[in-house]
Amino acid sequence: MSEQLWTQLRAEAQQVIQNEPLLASYVYACILNHDSLEAALSFILATKLSDDVMPVVTVRELFDKAFVASPAMIEYAACDMKAVYDRDAAISSYLPVILYLKGFQSIQVHRLAHFLWTNNRRDLALFIQSRNSEVFAVDIHPACVMGRGIMFDHATGIVIGETTVIDDNVSIMQQVTLGGTGNEKGDRHPKIRSGVLISSGAKVLGNIVIGECAKIGAGSVVLNNVDPHTTVVGVPARPVGKPGKGTPAETMEQNILIDEAAK
Repeated sequence: MSEQLWTQLRAEAQQVIQNEPLLASYVYACILNHDSLEAALSFILATKLSDDVMPVVTVRELFDKAFVASPAMIEYAACDMKAVYDRDAAISSYLPVILYLKGFQSIQVHRLAHFLWTNNRRDLALFIQSRNSEVFAVDIHPACVMGRGIMFDHATGIVIGETTVIDDNVSIMQQVTLGGTGNEKGDRHPKIRSGVLISSGAKVLGNIVIGECAKIGAGSVVLNNVDPHTTVVGVPARPVGKPGKGTPAETMEQNILIDEAAK
């Protein structure tokens, strides 16, 4: 998938230059000057994350080495990009996803932090987490395990705790917290199964399981397990029925349908 996506990105980049010449130098620097998705991605993310203490070349080297050691990171990035393209009604091409969308970018930065964390470079992983939070307003502990096909829509204010696990094909809206319930140690954060949609402002707290293809309503506070294919809403959240047709993570339907609320 990554090679096909790279071909598409280059074609879209050429079209942007024709349509908006003022962006030519930027698009060349980010896309057309590179020969692969991983090269472009490392450049874009390193440019975003670097600061006066950690220069671009150093951060980019971290990404490049991680991509070589773990090629799956690039395939996961391609799946994440396709997830945004397929689910975000405001997106009609792939190029804006890699260039501008901080939800996608923050997930890829987390993948680097997680790689460092699992390879016993935890201080550096925490530094990358900190920069992710500062630059993108998304705070994900480096130990969090995250699958592929993940979408953070808008992303601002997302907080994800250390022992959280997010399976493949999950969509999370802005201002969502996947956190603990106190200062307990050990496994204390949610487990989000495939197909789940967590709507804007929801708080999912504790070592609980959100079952496959569940939907969590906007602003809800979830303190207990949620069964698969179940919609929950409220403070505290309670079941109100089943999601509508399709996988919640893919339909991105945050409305609670009348027949759901009636059940």
